[in-house]
Amino acid sequence: MILYAKYGEHQPLNRQSETYAREGVDLDVSTLADHVGAGAAVLSPLTELIRRHVFAAERMHGDDTTVPVPAKGKTVTGRLWTYVRDDRPFAGPDPPAAVFFYSRNRAGEHPARHLADYAGILQADAYAGFGELYDGKRKPGPITEAACWSHGRRHFFEQADLRKAPLAVEAVQRIDDIFAIERRINGQSAGDRLAVREKETKPIVADLEKWMRAERARVSRHAGTAQAIDYMLTRWPAFTRFLDDGRICLSNNAAERALRGVALGRRSWLFAGSDRGGERAAAMYTLIGTAKLNDIDPRAWLADVLARIADHPASRLAELLARIADHPASRLAELLPWNWKAGPATLAA
Repeated sequence: MILYAKYGEHQPLNRQSETYAREGVDLDVSTLADHVGAGAAVLSPLTELIRRHVFAAERMHGDDTTVPVPAKGKTVTGRLWTYVRDDRPFAGPDPPAAVFFYSRNRAGEHPARHLADYAGILQADAYAGFGELYDGKRKPGPITEAACWSHGRRHFFEQADLRKAPLAVEAVQRIDDIFAIERRINGQSAGDRLAVREKETKPIVADLEKWMRAERARVSRHAGTAQAIDYMLTRWPAFTRFLDDGRICLSNNAAERALRGVALGRRSWLFAGSDRGGERAAAMYTLIGTAKLNDIDPRAWLADVLARIADHPASRLAELLARIADHPASRLAELLPWNWKAGPATLAA
């Protein structure tokens, strides 16, 4: 399948065209691109349902990565953004899902638009563009920031690895003790996680803060270790928020894992051919990434869903999207990865 080969197996269209040619099938790149566009359009109602599901979460992960895009004799650095709903770490009953968006740059207006109606917990790195989302005066309400301990530890790890700095080594060891507890309680209920954190993790975190503040006073502000300490202490409320909410994870690894496929694909297809190509990529990564999160074979699922939707006129896609808005429990939801069962189905509401 063309769609899965490009976005699931990272095979650019020119390479696919060459493969088909060797088998005696004449499919040029423009024809394959048309198939990709038509597929993304036909599947757009499912992409919209996944988007709604992700943004209905009380807590989710957010991150972004680069995607080069040609532009009038040069290449600009576009972005693919992802937001991941995954409640499995706290034994939540709702299925996991990931939604992707494309933008031509990394301006803060993009996450502001993506999250315009969201007011839950966002686990993310310290990207400044998220700042306005945490404003207490924001409507419909402020988003609650939960910082990523993997990012915090990474700054210390770099110093420990490159410069063998004793303070950085100790910081990594202290933070690793916190991760060890989290691995043990992963998958338990939010209440059980909170109880363990109250008893075991809080004292370690309190001691870590005391130690960092004491050591920070002794080192030069230009030292790499000082900068690593400042990164965490200036965001300490966001870093410690997990201690009071069992739903919050210690890291933003769920979003980083979702972007791994983009990083792998970027090595093969090198760039998105246009803004429209970036938007199509976001749609397909939404579908394929969500299928993988639910342990569904993306290729089999996409082939089955496309076969079922094929009889629905493309001119009525807008009608399907409107139906989703009016009736979120539309029969179309039966085709979502977590509900999917191969076999006949109807798109009637």
